[in-house]
Amino acid sequence: MRHRQLGQSGLRCAPLVLGCHVFGWTASEAVSHAILDAFVERGFAMIDTADTYSNWAPGHCGGESETIIGNWLRTTGKREQVLIATKVGGDMKNVGKGLSKAHIIRSAEESLRRLGTDRIDLYQAHFDDTATSFEETLEAFASLLQSGKVRSIGASNYSAPRLAEALATARGHGLPLYSCLQPHYNLVTRGFYEGGLQQLCQQEEIGVIPFRGLEAGLLTGKYRSMADTVGAARGAVVARMLDDRSLDILRELDAAAVRCGATPAQIALAWLLARPGVTAPIVSVTSLAQLDEICGATEISLDARTLMRLDLISA
Repeated sequence: MRHRQLGQSGLRCAPLVLGCHVFGWTASEAVSHAILDAFVERGFAMIDTADTYSNWAPGHCGGESETIIGNWLRTTGKREQVLIATKVGGDMKNVGKGLSKAHIIRSAEESLRRLGTDRIDLYQAHFDDTATSFEETLEAFASLLQSGKVRSIGASNYSAPRLAEALATARGHGLPLYSCLQPHYNLVTRGFYEGGLQQLCQQEEIGVIPFRGLEAGLLTGKYRSMADTVGAARGAVVARMLDDRSLDILRELDAAAVRCGATPAQIALAWLLARPGVTAPIVSVTSLAQLDEICGATEISLDARTLMRLDLISA
């Protein structure tokens, strides 16, 4: 499997990242551990989580996903076989949120404790924090990099102007640069990343690991009507996007899947992998069968006609 350089982070990863926000939520600890084992056995390495995962679930307060990953690392001894990406800045119940220096340093220590490791390979600012200066935020990241507790840093959910300002601040004050961006990007949701943000990432050689590559399961084809969303864990999210345009995209995915001998989900991920600047989409699964399916996307190379049709129908 051909690995890709993650921007200028010094990290290289296979062309899929395992999203772990479902761990402890819609995937039990035992299932999560089985998924991690299978993911690594297939030659993949990067796993993405956050301190807040999964504080939206009843009875959860955040840290559940990191704890499950930490337990897996302790029982399997596979720390050297994975790259751990986690995030800071989201609202941790009874702890706080944002990108102040104090909150970042404290949160990093808590993430390291839950993960049971001495380092985070990619530490990301989960959300932009306009109440905190970039200088303060980057000073905190610099401290963690210098101590060896973090190997590289990235940003998530940043707009093009704010990411450009963060890079300028880093250069102006001799602070570390964000080497990776995690934007919301897929066939249904294209507007946030494409344009200025995409151009900036390519110009600055920033690695891009888009989240919601299958748009909460919509692009798997499992949701075709409002009735399909009823009772689903992410049904309410999908229902807001289930319109004529998304159904047109699903029909085009179906046609491409037939031509390529693949599934709609694999075609949607193969399209992402072919996009300029994208390093590796983040995809979550709740079963080994789903993992087998998404891993197959890396073996598909879409022809120019298929790419053009998908571009046009989703534009």
